[in-house]
Amino acid sequence: MPEYTVLLTWDAEACVWVAENDDIPLALESGSFDALIARCRHAAPEILVENGKPPEAYLNFIAPQALSTLLAV
Repeated sequence: MPEYTVLLTWDAEACVWVAENDDIPLALESGSFDALIARCRHAAPEILVENGKPPEAYLNFIAPQALSTLLAV
């Protein structure tokens, strides 16, 4: 099963979390971190199929900003 790393970043100006991966390709946003992950899990298979790729995939989420926030507490 292919693995795709999805980068999750916080856009302070828009007050949303953004998910991006150029290989799927995926670009989504949400005001909630958990909602964004759920949206990615739902949308990624559909986007993969639209781009001629198998829908089965492992999504590896990385969120450097969230981690640095947790470590700062």
